Amino acid sequence: MLTVVLSGLRARWAAFLGSFVALALGVGLLATMSLGLSATFDAPERAPQRFAAAPVVVKGRDAVTVEVRRGPGTATVSKKLDRPQPVDIELLAELKARWTVTTAGGPDAVGVHGPAAEVRTLVGERARVLTGNERRLADPEPERDAEALVAVNALLGTAGGVTTFVSVFVVASTFAFAVALRRREFGLLRTAGATPGQVRRMLLAEAAGVGVLASAAGCALGAWAAPWLARVLVEGGLAPEWFAIGGAAWPFHVAFWTGVTVALTGAFAASRRAGRVGPADALREADVDADVLPLGRALLGTGLLVTGAGLLVWTGVTEPSELLKRKTYTTVPMLLIAGVALLAPALVRPVARAVRLPGATGMLVRENSAAAVRRTAAVAAPVLVTVALAGSLLGASTTVTSAKAAEAREQTRAEWVVTGDDLRPVPGTSATGATSVFVRDGAEALVKYGARAVSDPAAFAELARLPVVAGDVADLDDRSIVVNEEFERRGVGDVVEVWRADGSGPVRLRVAAVLALGTGDNGPYVTRANAPGAVVDRIDAGGVESGAALAGAGGTVRGVDAGAGAGGTVRGVNAEALAAAGGTVRSVDAWAAATHPASSPETRLGLLLVLGIALVYTVIALANTLLMATSVRGAELAALRLAGATRAQILRVVTGESALAVAIGAALGLAVTAACLAVQGAALAALSAPVALAVPWAAVGGAAGTCALVAAAASALPAWRATR
Repeated sequence: MLTVVLSGLRARWAAFLGSFVALALGVGLLATMSLGLSATFDAPERAPQRFAAAPVVVKGRDAVTVEVRRGPGTATVSKKLDRPQPVDIELLAELKARWTVTTAGGPDAVGVHGPAAEVRTLVGERARVLTGNERRLADPEPERDAEALVAVNALLGTAGGVTTFVSVFVVASTFAFAVALRRREFGLLRTAGATPGQVRRMLLAEAAGVGVLASAAGCALGAWAAPWLARVLVEGGLAPEWFAIGGAAWPFHVAFWTGVTVALTGAFAASRRAGRVGPADALREADVDADVLPLGRALLGTGLLVTGAGLLVWTGVTEPSELLKRKTYTTVPMLLIAGVALLAPALVRPVARAVRLPGATGMLVRENSAAAVRRTAAVAAPVLVTVALAGSLLGASTTVTSAKAAEAREQTRAEWVVTGDDLRPVPGTSATGATSVFVRDGAEALVKYGARAVSDPAAFAELARLPVVAGDVADLDDRSIVVNEEFERRGVGDVVEVWRADGSGPVRLRVAAVLALGTGDNGPYVTRANAPGAVVDRIDAGGVESGAALAGAGGTVRGVDAGAGAGGTVRGVNAEALAAAGGTVRSVDAWAAATHPASSPETRLGLLLVLGIALVYTVIALANTLLMATSVRGAELAALRLAGATRAQILRVVTGESALAVAIGAALGLAVTAACLAVQGAALAALSAPVALAVPWAAVGGAAGTCALVAAAASALPAWRATR
């Protein structure tokens, strides 16, 4: 058996080359992503900077702590405040009376030159005492390093998942197609006395040999590529400047054994089919495929398709907001893609028959594609995967960001918006600022909500155009709150306990109005009285009679028509006063475009990295499949020459077949994309958010065009050689 396996590997090295390259690349990418992930688990622990000279630091309250129910008993949970609170004045006086106290950069923390135990006894529960390396928690943004790695962790995790998904699919389909081409060989082995078990073991042994060699090569590739990936992430702004690959060994173990498992898994189904080949298949010459969709593949494909569609629809009906999250719209479509790809052999024949191509060449292209279902499906499936991933990932991301921009534009009647870090309120305008509120979720959890603090409720109600489900925004006052449908699921008039942004509370506020959930930015809203420490960062103003007056009033002005005339007011507000508020003045359209871009460069770079992986795999699969498939068609092409076909006509037939297969794959991929975006659009409508579906035609067209060029070249080259 070993001799037969080694002889087969030597004789068919070209047929195994595509599988080797695909698997080695997959292992290399998985090792690279895993090495990157290992570097995101632990941010470097910086030494204390702000109070490096003080042995003890007393820090003001920086979290709100609430008692909640845990099983039969209770426990305390804490949520971080937006900003630490100042050290209590009385406590500060007591500290100064006993020890030397230093301040640096703000009242939220002080350095104390005294024994830690005595300081801790004096402070008690009134503040937090930090010693040793914990003193760095008093530095500005102490968690910035760990927070900077969250996006990197999510990106590399997604890329690793896509790599594993695509590599399993490509390697499995490559092995399956290679087995289909060797049907006569297996028939000869069976005629010579080989048992079905021996045929299966031979194929699994070949897969194991390819898997071990390719996995070893992939690990070496990953060791080389990981530092390069780290540099790309840093230069692209996705990772902090200090990000670097460590020396963890587990990523290599994960990548190597995943590669071997993928190779054996991909060959397993093909080996079972090969074991069923009988001796009579040695005489088989027909090119019409039969039994192209085995029962196991049909059941698995149908199960994945039904599961993916059911999960997509169920999520859209029960939790539509989940479909707006990257984790959901990245993972759920993969089930649909895998299901349709597995069922591709049953789909390509009717699609190919439905195509009408002119002339004798077109007829041959259509009939050959419909007859050779395995070859057509082997080309269409990886194209389907790439087009569907490009359409669903980029389309979903762009749809969500476009919906957020449209929602922001629709929710204000203002014509001008002023933005800045600390604006000066202008009478007659709606001034708001960012804040937070903390609310118990039932009795078991504490939830932090990002909220907006309203300076003038009357002006806010006049200029806001919020999606009110119940109540009236005009009823907002110091004893009430405007919430959304997700917020404790309260009704108008209900009373909720709220902890404010500085941790004070709880205060009991009445629900004045309930808003639709939207894309997630609808409320809650409170007045400035319930938002201590909040500063104005946005001012909405009504129409302006003269853009020229506003443009000449000083400050930074965007989106102003300077030729509109002279003089004018903004709803009774002097134009100079609005421009002098201290921020950037924009028309509402210019503000929406500036603050809600289609997608951030970092997000787009991350998605393109993921899609680039899928495209590389598709190119390898197409080249390998078509080189193998066309190289064994010598007798068929020779028969066409004898029938009077010219060499140019044969090349057009062969390249036309590959182009038709790519087109079928692209069409199926677009169908999956349409299904995913349709459900996402329905989810946006259910959330009362604007529906702005976006199909990334440039990315989809680029992926399909690249596949078509590779497929044409990979089929034309062996056909040209065979017809010399």
